[in-house]
This record gives sequence, C-alpha cells and structure tokens, in this order.
Amino acid sequence: MSLFKARDWWSTVLGEKEEFDQGCLCLADVDNSGNGQDKIIVGSFMGYLRIFNPHPVKTGDEAQAEDLLLEVHLRDPILQVEVGKFVSGTEMLHLAVLHSRKLCVYAVSGTLGNVEHGNQYQITLMYEHNLQRTACNMTYGSFGGVKGRDLICIQSVDGMLMVFEQESFAFGRFLPGSLLPGPLAYSSRTDSFITVSSCRQVESYKYQVLAFATDADKRQETEHQKLGSGKRLTVDWTLNIGEQALDIRIVSFHQSASSVFVLGERNFFCLKDNGQIRFMKKLDCSPSSFLPYCSVSEGTVNTLIGNHKSMLHIYQDVALKWATQLPHIPVALRVGCLHDLKGVIVTLSDDGHLQCSYLGTDPSLFQAPIIESRELNYDELDVELKELQKVIKDFKSQGIWPMTEKEDDLEVSAIVSPNFDSVSQATDVEVGSDLVPSITVKVTLKNRVVLQKAKLSVYVQPPLVLTCDQFIFEFIEPEMTSTVAFSVYLKRNYTPSELEGNAVVSYSKSTDRNPDGIPRVIQCKFRLPLTLICLPDQPSKSAVHKLTIDTNKSPVSLLSLFPGFANQSDDDQVNVMGFRFIGGSQVTLLASKTSQRYRIQSEQFEDLWLITNELILRLKEYFGKQGIKDFSCSFSGCMPLQEYFELIDHHFELRINGEKLEELLSERAVQFRAIQRRLLTRFKDKTPAPLQHLDTLLDGTYKQVIALADAIEENQDNLFQSFTRLKSATHLVILLIGLWQKLSVDQIAILEAAFLPLQEDTQELGWEETVDAAIAHLLKTCLSKSSKEQALNLSSQLNMPKDTSRLKKHITLLCDRLAKGVRLCLSTDAAAPQTIVMPGGCAPIPESDLEERSVEQDSSELFTKHRFFMEESARPDVLALQGVLE
Repeated sequence: MSLFKARDWWSTVLGEKEEFDQGCLCLADVDNSGNGQDKIIVGSFMGYLRIFNPHPVKTGDEAQAEDLLLEVHLRDPILQVEVGKFVSGTEMLHLAVLHSRKLCVYAVSGTLGNVEHGNQYQITLMYEHNLQRTACNMTYGSFGGVKGRDLICIQSVDGMLMVFEQESFAFGRFLPGSLLPGPLAYSSRTDSFITVSSCRQVESYKYQVLAFATDADKRQETEHQKLGSGKRLTVDWTLNIGEQALDIRIVSFHQSASSVFVLGERNFFCLKDNGQIRFMKKLDCSPSSFLPYCSVSEGTVNTLIGNHKSMLHIYQDVALKWATQLPHIPVALRVGCLHDLKGVIVTLSDDGHLQCSYLGTDPSLFQAPIIESRELNYDELDVELKELQKVIKDFKSQGIWPMTEKEDDLEVSAIVSPNFDSVSQATDVEVGSDLVPSITVKVTLKNRVVLQKAKLSVYVQPPLVLTCDQFIFEFIEPEMTSTVAFSVYLKRNYTPSELEGNAVVSYSKSTDRNPDGIPRVIQCKFRLPLTLICLPDQPSKSAVHKLTIDTNKSPVSLLSLFPGFANQSDDDQVNVMGFRFIGGSQVTLLASKTSQRYRIQSEQFEDLWLITNELILRLKEYFGKQGIKDFSCSFSGCMPLQEYFELIDHHFELRINGEKLEELLSERAVQFRAIQRRLLTRFKDKTPAPLQHLDTLLDGTYKQVIALADAIEENQDNLFQSFTRLKSATHLVILLIGLWQKLSVDQIAILEAAFLPLQEDTQELGWEETVDAAIAHLLKTCLSKSSKEQALNLSSQLNMPKDTSRLKKHITLLCDRLAKGVRLCLSTDAAAPQTIVMPGGCAPIPESDLEERSVEQDSSELFTKHRFFMEESARPDVLALQGVLE
C-alpha cells in the first residue's frame, strides 16, 4: 500500500470513445435537495449529459447502477456545464449547458420511485438562446452587483463577449485586439471579467465599462472601431505573463485575501485584484488542470495541480505539501461533499475516467478472534443468584435503596475575580464616569469523556457587556480541563436589572446508536460584585422613594455587610451608607440602632431593587455564617403600586410612539418610491417634460425618511432602557410581595414566571399583553374566588392593548387576593381562600369579575394607609431619617 497514491473512493468510465475537457465537469446540489450533498454533472463532446450521486464501494467492486441519476443525449456537443441561479423569479439552482451554437438552461428534478428501481430524475428545459457566433466558453456571476440571481457571459471564438440576463440577451462586446479566445473568469469583488489574450497578457475589463461601451451588433473593422462614435472599450489593467494560460480561477476565502489564480503552461500565478503579482511558482511538469481551495492556515491558499505525468500536487501558496499518484491524467478537478464525506477530490480525464478519491491510506481492518465457548456451571450460578437475592432482601428490609450517583460528563464552574482588572477592558462605553472598571470571570470545563463540538455561551444582563461571549471547542479529550477568561463591564448609562450571569455549554456526546452525538446542555451561574456598577457616596438627606425591611434579629453594622463601601470608623458601627450607581443614580441605606429595621431610599424607584436585594442576601449570608438558621425578613409597608404603574405607563407610551413612527416611516417610504418612479419616467422620456419641483420634493422626502429612521432608532434605545428599568421594578415588587405574604420559593417562582416572561421586548410581542394574560390566568385559576371566574374564557391571542388600565387592574386584584389569604399554587385544589389577618396597609377591594366589572377605587388610593408612609420626616438631616426607623 503506497502512501502517495490517491485512494479510490468511487470511480467509473463514461461511455465509449467520448472526449472531455476542463469545462465538462461540475459539482453542485443541482436537484435542490437541500441536504448539502453535491451531485457530479458531466457533459461530453458527444452530447451526453450525465448526473451521478456516487456511494462508497468496496475495493475491486464496480460502480452501482443507481449511482447514475440521469443520462440524456442532447445531440449537440457539450462545451461546458455550470450550476447557478439562472431562472428569474426563483433562487433555485438550475443547470446551464453550453453548446457550440446554443445555450440551454434546465431544471433537474426527481420523483420518488414506487418500485425497487429507485427514484426517477428528469430535466426540463426552462429556456434556450440560439447563438449567432460559435461559443468557446462561459462564466457566470452577479454582474453589476445584482442580488439573488446569476447572469451568464459567453465568449465566442472570435473574441466577442455576449451577456445574457437570464431569459433575455443584454448586449455583446468585442474585446479589442482579440485573435484567439482564452480562459474567462468573473470577479465579484471588483465586478470585472478577467481573461488572457493571445498577446499572453492577463486583462481585466470592468462590467460597467462593457455595459456602456459601443454596441457590437456586427463585427467592425479595427480602424472603424478606433474612430467610431460612442464610448471605447478600455481595459482596466493588464499583466504580461509571457505564456498562454490554461485556466483562471477567482478565490476569496475568509482566511486569505481575494486573489486571481492563473495557470500557465509552465508556471502558475497568484495576482491581487489590481493585477499585481502576489506570488508565482515554476512547475516541474506540464500542468493539465488546477483548482485553488481554502486552507486551514491563516492567509494562505491551497492549490491542487494535476500534470501530464498523472500526478496530483498540493501546494500551500508556493510550498509543495503533498504529492499523490492518479490512474489517469486529469483535465478537470473539483472538490465537493459526497455522501456526508467532505473534501472528496473528483477528477476527470479526457477519455472519460471519472474518479472520486481522497488522500492518505486506508485503515487496516482488524477482526477479533472468535472466543471459544465454554459450558456453564449451573451450580455456581445458583450460588451467585442466592447471594444477590440476599443482598436485595437486606436493602428492602432497611427501606433504603442505594442511589448510585451518575457522574456528569462535563463539569462547568465559574469564578469571579475578587479584584478589578489592573487595566480596564471597557471600550466604547457611554457612561459619564471617567474610568469604568472591568472584572475578569474564568469559566472552567472539566470533562470525563470525549466531547465533540462543545460551545460555551456566556450571558449577562444589559447594559453589562462581555469582551467575548462565545467560545468553541472542536474536540475535547477525556479527563481534560479547559479554562477561558473574559471581562465584564458596564457599557451604557443606566443600571442593569440583575448582577447574575449565566454560562451555558452545549456539546454532543456520541453513543453506540448515535455516533454523531446526542446534543446536551449544561449551565453554570455566577454573580458579579455590586462594586462593578456602584461606587460609595455620601448619604442623601432626602429621597422620594423609601422602603423599610423588617427583620427578626438585631441590626448589623453596615460596615460588616458592605465592607467595600465605607471607611472603618472607631466604633466599627456604620448605620448610614450611600451608594451611587455609575449611571448617576444615588441610593441611601440606613440601619436602625434600636429596632430591627433597615430603610432603603432613592430618587428613582427602580434603583431600590439592587440595594434591597443585596441587603437581604448579605444578611442571610452573615447570619448563616454564625449558624443562625431562623433569620427572616418581612415587609409590612404599603405596596408601591403607584410608582410601579408609572414605569409601566412610560414603557407602554414608548411602544405606542414607536408604532406611530413606524407607520409614518412606511408612508414616507411609499411617497419616496412614488416620486422616484415619476422622475425615472420623465428622465426616460424622449421629449423631456419639466420636473415641476419633483426633485425638491424628493430631497425633502428623503430628509424626512432619514429623520424618522433616526427617531425610531432613538425610540428603540429608550424603549430598551425603559424595559430594563421595568424589569428592575418588577423584581422589586415580586420581592416585596414575597416578604409581605411570606411566600415560598415555589410561589415566588410562579410570580416571576407571570411578571417576567420575556427576556427581550419587541413590538410584535410586548411585556404588557404577555403579563396581562399570565396574571389573568392566575386570577382565573389558583387566585379565583368564584366558579364564575373559573368558567370565564380568556382570549388566546396576544395583541397590543389600547392602554394599561386592564393590566393595572389585574395587578391590583392579584395583590388583593394575596392579601385575603388565597394561596398561590398551580394545583387546582389549592384555590380555596385561607383565613389570614390582613396587614394594616391593605385596604379591601370590592370583588369583581375579570371581564364585566371594574375596580371602583383608583389604583393610586390602594395600599396607601400604612402608618409608616403617613409619617413625614421634617428634619432635613440624615439623623432625622435615622430617627424615623427608631
């Protein structure tokens, strides 16, 4: 077995005494199956068109009959076959076949067979063009930057380029000084045609220059061409290579720059888009075909070159990387994906030897020897069975079943650095602060088995951003630890709704039944420090919004709870502390010296959430470290629904404004297109009419469209910020309801699912209608107080409401039902009310049906009778605020 011999994956011989050339081979999904598998299309000079879908065969076996999908005799010689979007009105792939005097475009389709003979394939002629000149070759592409379709350019033997816009002929142009046709290629990057003239020069012609040059309905004399009227056809750039070219290829890959590859008789050249030589390679043997393809190394291109010694050389730029022996001389080379095998090399010889091969060696097939069978000892089996039954009986008698904990395939852990980055990674921030800190988070993946296609995605709440949010691990060896690091920082000028991040890893684990792997997902959460978005500040003497949290333990010094936000004093007792978010808002936290209360106050209602949540978490952590397990928090104040409703109204107003702006933009766009059509009609008219200020109207409409687009963009940004603030306020309301009614973890989860159903707010599905439907469902089911409400049918379609009155009514009813002792549980038997004493701050609300009755009291008057909120602090200093808590 030779290492330097192409391994035969599939091969066949086409016809008898047929001839082929470099344009007779093409690989594409010509039947539009959509599975990503290529088909092999071959045309011959005898007029036979064949389409193959090869399957792997064993060594020595011949190709199966079902591999040939279609064989048609088209009578005329086939010069070239190509596959592209050649039919107007559709982006499906079609087959273009170039004959010497005709261009035909076919649709290839297949129907499922009902018998063992398999599927049936046929071609349908979509259109054809009869050529006035004998064709030599063709190329195709999106000429002129057209989208969603491919145009065809045919070069005749007398040097004329004929451009066809799918079903119609566009124009024809003679190349200046053309004697013999050369290879032709189209570069979409520069929108130009590149060929090699009989003067052995590489020439580039812009498509726009060809389109606006003098028409070439008939061949004119050279002198007449030079002196004729109209624009002359000028060359964009030329390069003398000193030899005739065999083929031209245009390549543009992500790893390397766009290049023009030209295969000469003794050399192959790599050119830049402007015609400068990037590199060239002198060949030892006369080449027969070549094909550049993508390289795994950054900035390089691999090239397959076949020669007349039946060798296939693989070059990485100018370095020879591999050489392999072929059974024939290849005149056409292609690389494709056949039968889920990527990178198959397809070669075609001039006498019809078609082969699919790969590089390297075949693995040795090892078969394990047959194990000698032995007779079973039934006496030993009986003894073992009795011992196992005894073990099972002992476990049953104890009433405990051993639970063997299955080890996870992958362990994911996240560690947040205790210190900020020495050099902040924050870039393009919109925060007013001079220096925005960043903190490093390290995520570690530890796997016990082989994993494939592992992808790590990290999520944080905006406006927090990551320096990198996705990491890909192509192949992870067993018992391997991989660690990635990234930084988190605040980018926008407002406060996030949460400080919790989430790292999600999706991977595939192969099994015996599914070797490709079963998709699995594992996640790990991490919490960012408060200091990332908040700075210490002086306490505020006054605030609009205030909350009081009661506890069952003695007050704790705020210095112990928030060590990074205060300077240690002599008595180690800090009862007042100020916080300032990087976005600009200020929050003050006070701890009572005598009572077991804590007050949080701020100018912005939604900014109370993060400090309140941090306070409760740190109190639980503080008492947990001391071994105190009965610590609890409560909220006996009035539910701040009015402040919450103001944020809802502001968010809804921005949604309404965005909808109006989009309608205005649609109207101005229709007006803009109508003016354009009128101007175009007048410009095309042979007897031009006055514009009648249509150009002024067009300019004014254009400015209105731009202004509306900017307004929509600004409104979307404001809406996104408003939704973030609304989420913060919603978290705070859920927290207060849970402390107020002492809800369990499961009940709080139900509230979070109802109030926070969306991670992102859109015009199509907004927060208001979604939350309204969820709360209405709770009021109908577990929070219902009558059978009439349970039988009420709710609308299943979510539409944007006209206003927020219905949503605010349902939120008020939900708080009222909870205040009256109705349990929040998803089970149907738990909807009966319980006798619970209502707090003094909750006024009863008249019972009402969801659809028929309305709340008699205004929502602003509800939950406003608590004694704490009736008091007003008259003294303007911080000590006065402290005195209210005591």
